[in-house]
Amino acid sequence: MSIAEQFGNIGSEISRTAKWATRNPETSRAALYRALDLFDLMLDDPRHRQSVARLREIARAREVVVDLFDGSNQYGSTPEALQRYFDAYAAAARR
Repeated sequence: MSIAEQFGNIGSEISRTAKWATRNPETSRAALYRALDLFDLMLDDPRHRQSVARLREIARAREVVVDLFDGSNQYGSTPEALQRYFDAYAAAARR
């Protein structure tokens, strides 16, 4: 998968995480863990290891997601802002 497809898939899990956060925390947490697993797979992908900038982008996105859903939200992120970020990758993957 391309990086756009991979980020698009993570965006789907982030959307689920946000959607279920107040209605079903267990389902929300499961979606968050799936998103984190996808991030970790991206970070381990040899294709991405060739670019420090790409690894930094992946790692920073992971950090912001964890900060929002399981941290103190020191970056002041919102689920909507994260969704817009990941939706841009999903749209690029569809082109």
